Amino acid sequence: MVQTLRECRGLYNHLLSERRDTFEQTGNGISLYSQINRFKELKQSNSALREVHSQILQNVAVRIDLAFKAFFRRVQAKEEPGYPRFRGPNRYDSFTYPQSGFRVEDKRVFLSKIGHVKAVIHRPLEGTVKTATVRKTATDKWFVCLSCEVEIELLPESTETVGVDVGLTDIIATSDGESVPAPKFFRKEEKELARTQHRLSEAPKGSKERAKRRRVVAKIHERIKNKRSNFAHQESRKLVNRYGFIAVENLSVNRMVKNHCLAKSIADAAWTDLMQKLSYKAEWAGRVFVKVNPAYTTQDCSCCGHRQVMPLSKRVYDCPECGLSLDRDTNAAKNIRRLGLESLETA
Repeated sequence: MVQTLRECRGLYNHLLSERRDTFEQTGNGISLYSQINRFKELKQSNSALREVHSQILQNVAVRIDLAFKAFFRRVQAKEEPGYPRFRGPNRYDSFTYPQSGFRVEDKRVFLSKIGHVKAVIHRPLEGTVKTATVRKTATDKWFVCLSCEVEIELLPESTETVGVDVGLTDIIATSDGESVPAPKFFRKEEKELARTQHRLSEAPKGSKERAKRRRVVAKIHERIKNKRSNFAHQESRKLVNRYGFIAVENLSVNRMVKNHCLAKSIADAAWTDLMQKLSYKAEWAGRVFVKVNPAYTTQDCSCCGHRQVMPLSKRVYDCPECGLSLDRDTNAAKNIRRLGLESLETA
């Protein structure tokens, strides 16, 4: 598997270089199928490519093609384009069987050109298996991700509606007045992470000891990531199981993290991951999921609509017009719910 990754990375860089050089010399690009048709010549000059399944090599060309399509799309949209980059030894960590060449058995997985690999099958397969992607993590763990075509299982209908406001103190605040405190996984691991990173910087570059200490740092990051993902899965599942209509803020997190005072806390909260999991679970269960404009949801009174400035230090919304006194996050969640229902009625 390590050899397959190495050959895929080499092929990826070769195809990228070929596209770049051809465009600089002729002003024209190379199509996906033109590059795939040249694989026979590449295998003759590089015998190691013959040890890799043909569909894996084709998928490498597809990845290059998708990278350039995304690059040109960003150029046309006048966004920051980000030209496709060459991949270093630790920057190419997966290969894919897009159609065949793999099968799952009792306690192992068969991969063509590799053989049988012992595996922990943590859940039974459902539906028709379409693709298999083998991935190596920074901590030298291997995973195979199988995508399956299955029938959607709708949950029982629910008439309950909710607005969800995300924050740094309470990561979730609902319009029903319920809240979930922010777990702050990175903050809890910050001291240990700093200590291991300091030990990593002391190790000589290129030494075995440095590689060993780098894996220790990677394990801490992996642990934080797993905790965040598990938390997001659990909380999004609770919301989807209970509510038939869910409205959330359409936040631009990339712009918000430019605030250097709050960037670490915003990144630790991982709002984007939570919203993505909530979105696909709602669609899977047949729930209505709506994103609304977050403008003034914190400043407007959810009872009478009066608008006032609300600094971050003020945690209770006191309305001078109607006398409402409510937690600021709950008040924002009520406004989000109202906007979501209005957008649904308009649609």
